[in-house]
Amino acid sequence: MASFSCALVLFLVSLSVASAQLSSTFYDSSCPGALSTINSMVNSAVSNEYRMGASLLRLHFHDCFVQGCDGSVLLDDTSTFTGEKTAFPNVNSLRGFEVVDKIKAQLETLCNQTVSCADILAVAARDSVVALGGPSWTVQLGRRDSTTASLSGANSDLPAPTLDLSALISAFSKKGLTTTEMIALSGAHTIGQAQCKVFRNRIYNETNINPTFANNTQQNCPSSGGDSNLSPLDVSTNTVFDNYYYKNLVNQKGLLHSDQQLYNGGSADSQVSSYASNMASFFTDFASAMVSMGGISPLTGSSGEIRTNCRKTN
Repeated sequence: MASFSCALVLFLVSLSVASAQLSSTFYDSSCPGALSTINSMVNSAVSNEYRMGASLLRLHFHDCFVQGCDGSVLLDDTSTFTGEKTAFPNVNSLRGFEVVDKIKAQLETLCNQTVSCADILAVAARDSVVALGGPSWTVQLGRRDSTTASLSGANSDLPAPTLDLSALISAFSKKGLTTTEMIALSGAHTIGQAQCKVFRNRIYNETNINPTFANNTQQNCPSSGGDSNLSPLDVSTNTVFDNYYYKNLVNQKGLLHSDQQLYNGGSADSQVSSYASNMASFFTDFASAMVSMGGISPLTGSSGEIRTNCRKTN
């Protein structure tokens, strides 16, 4: 009898471990049209505005780094609840919520309360990269949505654009990501834009910067005022997902302090040089790193919920 009980416990433990694993086929029977629906809606949004591709990719990143990939970044504040949207790295900066709302509404029509908001973010990030010419990867699915969010977590865990290399390595390491993965994921800055307030100090006060690049960038980012004026993170090809981000770093044209830290006489220089000369290598490593990032502390099994509206709990 004791051996039977022991076997039963082992079986239940193995079952719970198995249920916690994400799977690329998670919606194949429960919502077979899910991935194609997300794909077509992301393609439409990105073709309407190229910058949206970067915004959707960033949503997934900012979700995963706070409480894991659980859709917490999408929750709106209420009178009794403060979410992550007003955290310093997110406020007046994160975009793409309306696109996620549209995708969710379509999926609710297709298969009610089946596809999580966290999974929408993961798939939309991949489809955005592909839409702008970047690599594809197999997205692991089966995340569930949190019923909580963390303003303090967003303020403390999201890497700031002012970080030095050692602090960047530490911030990613805390999430289980290697230095190699950190450098590859930073290549997401080959698309998108940043606000003047986050790079002003670099273009006016730092010395490891191309003088012409600094001067040109200053034209749209005065020494005071114009805080929300935008400049491309990749000055060369900011609407194409390629390896010019790394080529720019080699030429001291990183827009953010944290960008140029990856090529500043330190331990990351060789990997940046490799990506600058070999786009295929960058694409392979980026795709692999995105799978790793997408696997940070997901809610699975009976944890969390499947929100019907990504902005609020059920």
